[in-house]
Amino acid sequence: MAQDISITRKQIDEVDSQIVELIEKRMDLALEIADYKSKTGKAIYDREREQEKLQKLGNMAHGKFNAKSVQEIFTQVMAVSKRYQYRAIGDREHFVDGIYKQIDRLRISENTKVCYAGVPGAFAESALAAFFGENVKSANVKDFSQVAKMVAEGQTDYGVLPIENSTAGFVSGIYDLLEKYNLSIVGEQMIQVNQCLLGLPGTDISSIKTVFSHPQGLMQSKEFLEDKNWKQVSMGNTALAAKKVKEDGDNSQVAIASERAAKIYGLEILNPKLNVSGENTTRFVIVSKDREYVRDANRVSISFSLPHAVGSLYNILAHFIFNDVNMTSIESVPMADRQWEYCFFVDFEGSLADNDVKNALMAIRAETENFQIIGCFCSKR
Repeated sequence: MAQDISITRKQIDEVDSQIVELIEKRMDLALEIADYKSKTGKAIYDREREQEKLQKLGNMAHGKFNAKSVQEIFTQVMAVSKRYQYRAIGDREHFVDGIYKQIDRLRISENTKVCYAGVPGAFAESALAAFFGENVKSANVKDFSQVAKMVAEGQTDYGVLPIENSTAGFVSGIYDLLEKYNLSIVGEQMIQVNQCLLGLPGTDISSIKTVFSHPQGLMQSKEFLEDKNWKQVSMGNTALAAKKVKEDGDNSQVAIASERAAKIYGLEILNPKLNVSGENTTRFVIVSKDREYVRDANRVSISFSLPHAVGSLYNILAHFIFNDVNMTSIESVPMADRQWEYCFFVDFEGSLADNDVKNALMAIRAETENFQIIGCFCSKR
């Protein structure tokens, strides 16, 4: 006769109670290890010891399934143990404060130099004016790479770069530039993007053969362009597309750009709204070569790479959960020198002055490769 299920469940409850008691005892012992490591300066994370320990525990179990189950459970037990130790020790190296300096406000005056990519009328110029006002010394360059280079070389105080669009996603290559030129995000500006179809005055839509715009502009207007047999040509930015249409003087050419670009270059608005989404917004970041953040900053951006192993990303993201830090976005970029491995870019709520953030960063830094804090800034979402 089969045993009454209630009896089996009671036995499971008893085993679970013993497991809880043993886990708590294990955490107390983990604190003793943390105290030892704090005094000796030894690292909390010891990958080689963990792998040896998991192998030993698996060998203690009976059968392949139980061995795998034991190793999976103890992987999480040891992960929680490490997080407990990180929190107990705290940022003993003060690595965050050693890299980033907190300031009251960004240094912005009529002598501040700011650059953006494109020509007057670009959405980046609108972002510049919205963040800095009209009285700074602005300069426009050809492409995003030049913006990053000018900031890194000190030719300009700040740069304005688009990093994400609510419709088309992350802008390709921007994170790479921030790493290449060792720049820091110190601010953020949202710009409502309303893509218009612009042409020379008197242009007949039926005669259009070519449309120019930035790749993001073309992507954001995808539905409108689907039934058009027009050649799509990518440009450095939308305002440059409008400028080209004006200078070429060809009625078979049109541009996808802003209403502001239409006014600047004397073009006619053939269609006032091509956006797929009614809430089409581009997020621009303000970058600097200085590692600093304002006192009321509420967003942090970091990057790191991971070994190509099962569960590696999951274990890192768990540090956010354990420290009550809310992650807002994650982007992965293939690593050029490592096939099938990726660099991750993560944004999350908080400030570098917060202890919970410092604890999370300390743990992530210890367990990843190529770790970098990209910036700490005020988010206006």
